Amino acid sequence: MAVRVNVETFAAEVLQAEGLVLVDFYSDSCVPCKRIAPLLSEVAAADPDGLKVVKVNINFDAELAEQYAVQAAPTLVFFQNGAEVARLRGLVKKAELTEVIDSLKK
Repeated sequence: MAVRVNVETFAAEVLQAEGLVLVDFYSDSCVPCKRIAPLLSEVAAADPDGLKVVKVNINFDAELAEQYAVQAAPTLVFFQNGAEVARLRGLVKKAELTEVIDSLKK
């Protein structure tokens, strides 16, 4: 299950986290965001020790969305030990998502 983070908790949950963190920048009114949510839960459950998934609501935390140049939802930003290492935009297929995750864990 993805943890909801905001401006106050982002640094501790993402930037100071060890390992791979996937940040889902989403909106409650975004249909593709709702469609990708179960997929994110599935990949997180498949690798509970190797992948942390968190969510940022771009409506409530627009400051974070602006800071990370998120222009559309969903935007998936991957952080490795606090640094951005990859980004996917829009509704992606499971194969594309797992390919990026696998490549980042090597």
